[in-house]
Amino acid sequence: MKIYKTAICKRGAYNRASKSPGKERLLGPPLRCHSHVGERIEIMKHMVWKCCLLFAIVHVAVPLHAQQASPAAAASSQSSPSSTQAANPVNDKLAQLDQRVTAAQSSADNAWMLVSAALVLMMTGPGLALFYGGLVRRKNTLAIMMQSFMLMAVITVLWALVGYSLCFGGSGPVIGGFEHALLRGVGAEPNADYAGTIPQMTFMVYQLMFAIITPALITGATAERMKFSGTVLFLVLWFLVVYAPLAHMVWGKGGLLNAALGGRFPTLDFAGGTVVHISSGVSALVCALYLGKRTGFPKQPMPPHSLVLSFIGACLLWVGWFGFNAGSALASSPLATSAFVATHFAAAAAALSWSAAEWIKNGRASALGAISGAVAGLVAITPAAGFVAPMPALVIGLVAGAFCYWMVTRVKAIFGYDDALDAFGVHGVGGTIGALLTGVFASQVVNPIFGPGKAVGGGDGHWGQVGNQLVGILIAWGFALVGTLVLLKIVDLITGLRVTEDEEIEGLDITQHGEEAYNLES
Repeated sequence: MKIYKTAICKRGAYNRASKSPGKERLLGPPLRCHSHVGERIEIMKHMVWKCCLLFAIVHVAVPLHAQQASPAAAASSQSSPSSTQAANPVNDKLAQLDQRVTAAQSSADNAWMLVSAALVLMMTGPGLALFYGGLVRRKNTLAIMMQSFMLMAVITVLWALVGYSLCFGGSGPVIGGFEHALLRGVGAEPNADYAGTIPQMTFMVYQLMFAIITPALITGATAERMKFSGTVLFLVLWFLVVYAPLAHMVWGKGGLLNAALGGRFPTLDFAGGTVVHISSGVSALVCALYLGKRTGFPKQPMPPHSLVLSFIGACLLWVGWFGFNAGSALASSPLATSAFVATHFAAAAAALSWSAAEWIKNGRASALGAISGAVAGLVAITPAAGFVAPMPALVIGLVAGAFCYWMVTRVKAIFGYDDALDAFGVHGVGGTIGALLTGVFASQVVNPIFGPGKAVGGGDGHWGQVGNQLVGILIAWGFALVGTLVLLKIVDLITGLRVTEDEEIEGLDITQHGEEAYNLES
């Protein structure tokens, strides 16, 4: 308002100063000024000075800011490539770190798998060789040990030639192909279908150890009466005709029973309940029935000649079984820990339940019963080790120990078959029990094999898995029964199977190998 009035005073002064009357009339009468005109003029002067000063500051500051901004912009544009260049080393270091972490994981997994492979080989020799060697009579000790040892050599060569390819090559439903024959393509690079963090060669040699011990288990039923030549030929053919197809069906890509890689009937078998124990146990029963009873059985006592050897062998089997089951995680992982714990718990529970059943029946527990029970528990937990928690593992062990004891002492006596070292009663029956109970107790919390959050076993509400387990069991039983019977017929025609009665009485150590386990005269 003050400014407006000052402008009016100016306009009035301008009118009065005009020398032209005409102009004065045109502009109208002069305006009257406020009484404090001088004071307002002073105010206007100060405002003018302030405006001039502000204008001068702006006039100087804007170019200076522009001059400062343009070098900054230029510096920014120049520094952009350098920042990109600086980011590249960071990305490179992160990539190198990731590679080192992956390499460290691969090294840890590879180390565990190599140790596991050695543990599983130890189960055959010396574990199984000592266990079986102590259970036979003294005159047959070397013969039964030699069978296990020879299979370590023969199956290894077969595995390198065609065995690995038949089990883990191709993607057919029943048998693999020949793309890995002579170990073609098997080297340091992992096979992502099976084990993505370890060399395929490590996976190959680990699986080899399973192929070695499985046929060796059958020799427990044929002990003390089968020719060495017939044994080797039969087990070579058995490996190719029975073991290889079952291994591919359960563990191979596209196998009919494979639970992780597109099987029609997904059967849970973590470490070999069907592939190893049912197949060998059922085949052992067929062999025992085909060969007939040992001379003098059951009237003549045939006690173990050295339970000390069997005891040591059983302890080695228990330790080696950690490689068998925990190693089947194929990585140094929490799943391996879970399988390790389940394996130990089941073995302990089965040793107790077998001993308890024996105590109830006979009034005492024997060393032979305790070690047999432990092996039965280890067999039963094999298919379930990577799928069940510790408490279900105890249940599986308790059931297996008691049931296998009943099979060995009662059922065997009722039917009268001569399963010399109870390969069927422990491995065939224990493997069947374990495979069934796997379908009951398998949990997605332990192993979400069908995908995160998806039910795995009966405890999760997926009772259909018990049906899948039954299908796998029936197929394994059928393959073992038919395949074994046919192969026994063929081998019997080629080399013969059973030694003569005189050779059997003298002992297989002398008649088959010309040696004795114990030279008591020296």
